[in-house]
Amino acid sequence: MRKPKTPAKNCQRFLRLEYGTDTLEIHEDAVQKGDRVIICDDLLATGGTAAATVKLVQQLGGVVDGGAFAVELTFLNGRKKLPGLDVFSLIQYDK
Repeated sequence: MRKPKTPAKNCQRFLRLEYGTDTLEIHEDAVQKGDRVIICDDLLATGGTAAATVKLVQQLGGVVDGGAFAVELTFLNGRKKLPGLDVFSLIQYDK
């Protein structure tokens, strides 16, 4: 998953951020129907990017089993945007 720069055919998802909008893209052949995926990122804050990533994987027919993050800002409640997913973070900041 990355910001729009991919040369191959891709799927896009637009995000609404606190400070504007952004777009994520994934190659259409990156995930096959039935593939099981774990979303891995450095930060879980509000959950918007992770939730958009989940939707892109699902749009391609993949199944998201969980999310792994290095850092989680728990006071922003990002896990609420990932219902039903097993979410793990190495470091959690409560304030």
